[in-house]
Amino acid sequence: MAGLSCHFRFRIHHISYQNVNPTRSVSCSANPPQKNIKVIINGAAKEIGRAAVIAITKARGMEVAGAVDSRFVGEDIGQVCDMEEPLEIPIIKDLTMVLGSISQSKAKGVVIDFTDSTTVYDNVKQATAFGLRSVVHVPRIKQETVSALSGFCEKASMGCLVAPTLSIGSILLQQAAITASFHYKNVEIVESRANPTDFPSPDAVQIANNLSNLGQIYNKEDLSTEVKVYSVKHDITDVRSLMPGLILAIRKVVHLKNLVYGLEKFL
Repeated sequence: MAGLSCHFRFRIHHISYQNVNPTRSVSCSANPPQKNIKVIINGAAKEIGRAAVIAITKARGMEVAGAVDSRFVGEDIGQVCDMEEPLEIPIIKDLTMVLGSISQSKAKGVVIDFTDSTTVYDNVKQATAFGLRSVVHVPRIKQETVSALSGFCEKASMGCLVAPTLSIGSILLQQAAITASFHYKNVEIVESRANPTDFPSPDAVQIANNLSNLGQIYNKEDLSTEVKVYSVKHDITDVRSLMPGLILAIRKVVHLKNLVYGLEKFL
């Protein structure tokens, strides 16, 4: 479970995190009538991957077309997700093999990457080579990786969405924090997570980056001079709460021709 809140009164210690947003303007292709989007989930056996399988299966206009993971290889992804009926899609360890089968269908395809920062660059390059867009949601993705992917996607005219958060609620919290920040001199970002090693989360870093880039100087004066208090809070109690954001990301990325950093660009 995770919680994230901003209190506009106290001190913030990681407000100066380096901005990791190299995004250029968003360019989109025309939106013709669309057949089902075929979605490959890389990291399908993870908790968020299993939730994605269920959400995509239920969503209109898209379908799970491949499941990639190093665990449960050969097992039906529907059964791994405890669905009522199998999807007749075995988990495969080799991403390239799945990409090849989807590219032959000539359908629009998207690869959801839930792996890690060490493999994401190669994964996106492979997906792009087969004509598939990518939605990337991995922890601790580095700025140089995002920059390299941005240049690669621009040359290939192929879309990619790097989403530090898929939580629409967290994005709305960020927007509220930015709006409030012009009226306060002190800021504190507070978060609680099950695993203390996860601090600070990508959500907290992104809020800090967004506030830092506004040109304001926070926490400079003594706290006793600040009498106004404003607090916004968002709790993520279940990974399923991220699925509306994921479905939105899939629908948007198929029209992109470059890399976009942040799901908030589409809200």
